[in-house]
Amino acid sequence: MRSLLTAAAISLAFTLLLTPVFLRLFRKWGWGQIIRTEADGNVPAHEAKRGTPTMGGVIFIVGTVIGYFVGTYAGGFPPTVSGLLVLWMMVGFGIVGFIDDYMKVRRQRSLGLTGWRKIFGQVLVTVPWAIVALQFPNTWDQTPASAHISVFRDIDALSFMALGAFGILAYLLWITFIGVAWSNSTNVTDGLDGLATGIGIFTISALSLVTFWQYQQRCSAAELVAAYQSACYQTRDPLDLTIVAAAFVGSLVGFLWWNAPRAQVFMGDVGSLAIGGVIAAMSILSRTEIVSILIAGAFIIGPGSVILQRLYFKATRGRRLFLNSPFHHHLEMRGWPEATIVVRMWIIAAILAVSGVGLFYVEWLSQT
Repeated sequence: MRSLLTAAAISLAFTLLLTPVFLRLFRKWGWGQIIRTEADGNVPAHEAKRGTPTMGGVIFIVGTVIGYFVGTYAGGFPPTVSGLLVLWMMVGFGIVGFIDDYMKVRRQRSLGLTGWRKIFGQVLVTVPWAIVALQFPNTWDQTPASAHISVFRDIDALSFMALGAFGILAYLLWITFIGVAWSNSTNVTDGLDGLATGIGIFTISALSLVTFWQYQQRCSAAELVAAYQSACYQTRDPLDLTIVAAAFVGSLVGFLWWNAPRAQVFMGDVGSLAIGGVIAAMSILSRTEIVSILIAGAFIIGPGSVILQRLYFKATRGRRLFLNSPFHHHLEMRGWPEATIVVRMWIIAAILAVSGVGLFYVEWLSQT
């Protein structure tokens, strides 16, 4: 418990107190937000935000790393491969986003990496990550990830290894899909002050509750196996996953102080992709890949509306389902105040996160 509290407190203090220092550096380096104009398409008017320091995701990424390592060592619980894998996904996707942001700032245009180049960068992060995640078995032969599709835990009947020679390829495609899907979903959601930050807080907090419960009911504890053999969890390092999640949530809470409407700093793609990376890594390593769709469901609303818009546009030969997509921009163009949209999306995120955790707990009850 000391590791959890220390990691969260250090990360929170770092982003809450040191963000102004970073903002002075960002202004000095010219890291100002590039805003799309009406010439770029049918978009809401955000011209007043032009020049606001961006790439703030760097702040909470650094805060998370520092908080995690201080928390683990302060609590006498050294980092494990699972925690390091979460950091790998977070930092790796953050680097892809940083390159995209930096290109926008240098060119003074709202166009950075092309879509396929961004996906290529995400694939470069996830493929070696997926391979390493199947290594390092512990005393109970548990590896950080598993070659199964999981809902609340691994489903034995859905093993990629059952596919023979194509199993490893199918596994790599599955992990890559999860990583790319979640990182791009969070990226699309990041369009209003504090929106992605707040949703990220609710989502990662819920996943931390899941991993902490898994620690309480882990299969590596003999007394738990004897009492709840069918209900225990095979997650390799559930407590360390909880610690890294606590550090990340602490960083996001501190960052939200400066990112809430009206934002004094934007997270940029470096931040939004990093949030998606943490969600992807946590869902894979906690064996909750499918139920995480509900827990992090608020991050699906934006990209879901984009897909519906495109399908409807093609089906009706030019008509629009929404005034603009993602959906939060549709609400803006309907006249909703930005703060109202953000807070109500936070409420939706909280409801979905709590529902996912509740469903997770109900499944455990059904197994006992």
